[in-house]
Amino acid sequence: MGKYITDYFLYRWRYILGYSITGLALLGLLIIAGLYVPGGLSDAEMRSAVASHALSGMLSIDTFQPEAVINLPYHLLQYASLSLFGVSAISIKLPSLILGLASAVGMFVLLRTWFQQNVAVITTILVITTGQFLFIAQSGSVGIVYIFWSIWLLVAAMMISRRARFSTFWKIILFAIAALSLYTPLSLYILIALASATALHPHLRYMIRRLSKAKLMIGFTSALVLSVPLGYVLFKQPSIAFTLLGIPDEMPNLLVNFTQLSRQYFDFISPSSGAMMTPIYGLGSMLLIVLGVYRLVTTKYTARSYIITAWLVLLLPILVINPNFVSITFVPFVLLMGMGIASLLSHWYRLFPRNPYARVAGLIPLSILIGGMVFSGIDRYMYGYHYDPQTANYFSNDLSILNTQLRAANRGAVTIVASNAEQPFYKMVADYSPDITVITPSGATTTPTIIVTQAAQRAAAYKTPHRILTDDGSRDADRFYIYKTDQK
Repeated sequence: MGKYITDYFLYRWRYILGYSITGLALLGLLIIAGLYVPGGLSDAEMRSAVASHALSGMLSIDTFQPEAVINLPYHLLQYASLSLFGVSAISIKLPSLILGLASAVGMFVLLRTWFQQNVAVITTILVITTGQFLFIAQSGSVGIVYIFWSIWLLVAAMMISRRARFSTFWKIILFAIAALSLYTPLSLYILIALASATALHPHLRYMIRRLSKAKLMIGFTSALVLSVPLGYVLFKQPSIAFTLLGIPDEMPNLLVNFTQLSRQYFDFISPSSGAMMTPIYGLGSMLLIVLGVYRLVTTKYTARSYIITAWLVLLLPILVINPNFVSITFVPFVLLMGMGIASLLSHWYRLFPRNPYARVAGLIPLSILIGGMVFSGIDRYMYGYHYDPQTANYFSNDLSILNTQLRAANRGAVTIVASNAEQPFYKMVADYSPDITVITPSGATTTPTIIVTQAAQRAAAYKTPHRILTDDGSRDADRFYIYKTDQK
């Protein structure tokens, strides 16, 4: 008697193997992205670290600055990382790496809840290998929180609607995440989209009516407690609300913004480089998203269709006003990609409902398609952020070079001479290292070692340098000049 396909080891363990490969790939990619590619710090990461460090002097009501409430949960996490591990590239990026890992896990849970296992595995693999996810997950700035809040809001909501175990826990988590997300600009629109979808869809309304009012009150109370700092700041300085709502100080040029968005998503002919490479998604991924949009239109009666539609209707106009907040659309685009993959698989299997050979043969072109998209996404990220001069020039290795010098044995007291623009960052470095003073080029020093940044070198009145620290990955390779006081 012949064997059935279900008798084979690879078939019976296909999902376990898929989960394991996805998890190992995710960890490997995050480690590589965090340590090696792009390998340096962008201006946004350095500004984020300075803002996080500034919380050390603003944790009391008397000294708290209202502007510090924007993205406060992320900055508190980054401040904890800096306090535990000092100032380094990895400590600045660590909060984003943790949130990126948590976002990927939540993404798989969400996709597994909404789709079949094969669709969830394929979509997760495609998503974690896109350049946008890898870039945001390793960047020590606030971009990752848009993905994290969105995913776990949906996960908690799905767990509640499906009456999962520990329902009280998930209700508290939902309200807590909702409250914390309000500290992030544009997040209110996500909450409005979810509330709108719930109010419009009959099944979701029915689920809400069946929820325990006492447990909902517990969740609401936890959200209220977490929102106290935000409420205090909005009372003290109401203008912060405009920033959180994504309303700019002056009306932007909508035509220019729309053109920028079009290039970010659809310009496959002349891709550009910068702090983030465009187009954000590869051509294959975008075609799957378009297929997902078609599926969304044809199955508009489902709860997930209501949620995605409400999300896009609310966010796309805001995105035209703020085209730099592309991370806010990441999750709905992931769900559309999952719908596209589900549609692709269902259409193929519908063609051959009883022919096992045709169904298995269909895996060959599908595997080639998915494999090509995965490897092209990784290749584009690795080479683009490491070797493209227009992109790599946005990232600086100065902190790693400086830390190597400061870790030298018997270095003694050091003075860092930095330009006015560099002062906040290097003063933060000095706060976490002993015997370091930071001055402007016009300042005086008596320390035996003076380290002058490349930006401050021309204005500094020092003679022949004792040593020059260089970076082979920077266009301006001379990064620091080291002087000894007897050579002044």
